[in-house]
Amino acid sequence: MVEGGRTNIRHACQTFEVSQTCYRYQAKACEENARIADWLVRLTTAYRDWGFSLCFLHLRNVKGFGWNHKRVYRIYRELELNLRIKPRKRLVRERPEPLAVPDTYPQKIAALTQGQINAAIRTHLDPANMVLVKAGTFAKP
Repeated sequence: MVEGGRTNIRHACQTFEVSQTCYRYQAKACEENARIADWLVRLTTAYRDWGFSLCFLHLRNVKGFGWNHKRVYRIYRELELNLRIKPRKRLVRERPEPLAVPDTYPQKIAALTQGQINAAIRTHLDPANMVLVKAGTFAKP
C-alpha cells in the first residue's frame, strides 16, 4: 500500500497497529554479528577464565570496537558461552620439611661459663620486676 503510493506510512501503521519505528527498523548487518561472534570465540578460547565483562572490556578498550554491550552480550549468550563451568582449582600443597633441630645446641650450652650466664641474666632480667611464687605443700616454721 505504502510503496504503491496509495497511502502514507502513518496511516498504514495506524491501520495495522504497528509503530512507525517497527516499520522503519532495519536489522544491522549479519556480517558484523558474525565478526563479534568470531572475536568472542577467539577470546574465550585463548583466555578460558575470562567472563563476559573481561571479554567486552578487552574488545572495547584494547581492540577499539564501539559495539553496544547489550548486543555483544546477546551474541555471547547465543553462542552459549555464559554456560561455561569453571573447573575447581585444586591447591597443590608441598609437604613441609621437618623442623631442623640444631645438633650443636647442647654443646653450645655446655660451653657457656658462669660469668656469661650471669651477664645474660643481668642484661635481660630485672630483679625489681620479678615475683617469687611458691607452689605446693610446705611445713610451717
